[in-house]
Amino acid sequence: MPRQYQFRTQDGVESVQIAVRGRQVLARPMLNFGPAYTPEQRRALGLVGLLPPAVNTLNEQLKRAYRQFSSQPDALSKYVFLNQLQDLNEILFYRLVAENLDEMLPIIYTPTVGQAIQEFSNTFDRPRGIYLSIDDPDGIDDALGSHGQGEDDVDLIVVTDSEGILGIGDQGVGGIRIAIGKLAVYTTAAGIHPLRAVPVVLDVGTDNLELLNDPGYLGVRHARVRGERYDAFVARFVAKVKEHYPNAMLHWEDFGADNAHRILETYREEHVSFNDDIQGTAAVVAAAALAAVRAKGEKLSEQRIVVYGAGTAGIGIADLMRDIMVSEGLSREQAERRFWGLGSRGLLRSDAPMRAFQQRYARPAEELAGWTSSGRYDLAEVVANVQPTILIGTSAQAGSFTEAIVRDMASHCARPIIMPLSNPTPKAEAVPADLIDWTEGRALIATGSPFAPLEYGGVSYEFAQANNALVFPGIGLGTVAVRATQVTDGMITAAAQAVAEMTSARRPGSPVLPSMRQLRAVSAAVAVRVAQAAEAEGVATRTLANPIQDIYDLMWQPVYPRVEVVDRIEQASSRPQDQTASQGEVADAPGGSDKREGQEAKDGSGRSRARKA
Repeated sequence: MPRQYQFRTQDGVESVQIAVRGRQVLARPMLNFGPAYTPEQRRALGLVGLLPPAVNTLNEQLKRAYRQFSSQPDALSKYVFLNQLQDLNEILFYRLVAENLDEMLPIIYTPTVGQAIQEFSNTFDRPRGIYLSIDDPDGIDDALGSHGQGEDDVDLIVVTDSEGILGIGDQGVGGIRIAIGKLAVYTTAAGIHPLRAVPVVLDVGTDNLELLNDPGYLGVRHARVRGERYDAFVARFVAKVKEHYPNAMLHWEDFGADNAHRILETYREEHVSFNDDIQGTAAVVAAAALAAVRAKGEKLSEQRIVVYGAGTAGIGIADLMRDIMVSEGLSREQAERRFWGLGSRGLLRSDAPMRAFQQRYARPAEELAGWTSSGRYDLAEVVANVQPTILIGTSAQAGSFTEAIVRDMASHCARPIIMPLSNPTPKAEAVPADLIDWTEGRALIATGSPFAPLEYGGVSYEFAQANNALVFPGIGLGTVAVRATQVTDGMITAAAQAVAEMTSARRPGSPVLPSMRQLRAVSAAVAVRVAQAAEAEGVATRTLANPIQDIYDLMWQPVYPRVEVVDRIEQASSRPQDQTASQGEVADAPGGSDKREGQEAKDGSGRSRARKA
């Protein structure tokens, strides 16, 4: 198929060559600039009469789009509006979100995306992403091929099997929306080009009976497949990704606890892999903990840490914090003894059943023999006996950090660090207002969902949201920048340290993490540190000559490019070496393209940066 359009950047200026005409221009989200097209461009592109006569700038369109967004009656309606805008005019969508991050990030990402996922089959309109069915494993190859990119045209794939979506569990095929939301954050925060990122759902069935009995459900209609058949399907997917997109980072998202750790450990050395629920959550929570203990003039290795909800996320947090403690001088065994994890059966202990990945944090029976305990080993008993300095909640058990538990903790700790991280908000273990009240304003707090500031005792308190968006976009960008062959533990630690260094919690009431308003700057800082860590650990296949400038240059900006109307698109090999390019061929699917021909264009540093639509 002839090439349809091509984005190119030279000397910091982006242009787009367009070889389609009329409605075909407006049908493509990356080409539909709406009334921003000038009269001359409209005549040349066959758009006369297809747009209202007025010419609007991007800023004028932003004002109108924001009014339309604000007029929506509720959060889900705002999500639907933004989703439709993304399918209509992708550049305007990303610019609107970037200009209103505080307000719109909770809409396109957590918590509102959870409701949108639950309503997927009812609100489905235009397909976006790749849907892979366990009932058709042979179709994986065709599906990846149909998306159209060549082997070096994709930097990032976000994939989910939808079993552990946020705090709402198994959502079947609707989980595609968490992958789409993650990629929107990658683009908004870290400038990952939208044409170089692919959302994927592995539809292996669902155990959600409400979905299975919904006549409108769009996924495969049977119970969730597990065991050997599931593993074979995942293995086939990874093999085909390696074949089609050998350099793309696989971001594993919202897999169930039984699979998340196992899949990451199985494939992290085989194909560059990252699990946000394990590694991203760990990095942002570790960043909050580092900033909080520094505010107290202490070290992380001096803390006693209780993790309530020691599943996929909770153990991931403990593992990273353990590694930081080791870097501060503890042995691995000493560091692991600084954690008390509670799962569904209470405290992890040597005489109780648990998953394999939890066993390293099991407390020995001889230790517990000296406890004051009824034998339940619940949270109240653990806090009473451990007297923790840090309390982390990843349990999705609303209100589980009770007044009695918090007051008990605060009675033994001058500045307790308390992190109720479960989201959406109704799942939170506690709310900041209560924590401040119960600790007389002494608590250092990070939460999973956003909470408004409050006044207490004449002090204004701001609450850090331990949102993975502070780390995962920068981890992805840094990994892509140096084309790392792995995402190492050292790279995750570097991300946590970068975020922790961007804030100071020494002033009473100040947050322990940067504001989401700083997200793009935070992502760039994380990317630089991650890239440097990858080079130091020998997993980078590219070297950044000037890391700050090189990272900045890689970050796509949502602005309308200069338009060049052409009859045909030149092949990539004919472009000068200091240009970048994105080419489009497929007429119908947003984000689709045919495989490119010829040699890839390079940027000034020699790094490949070709992008295809």
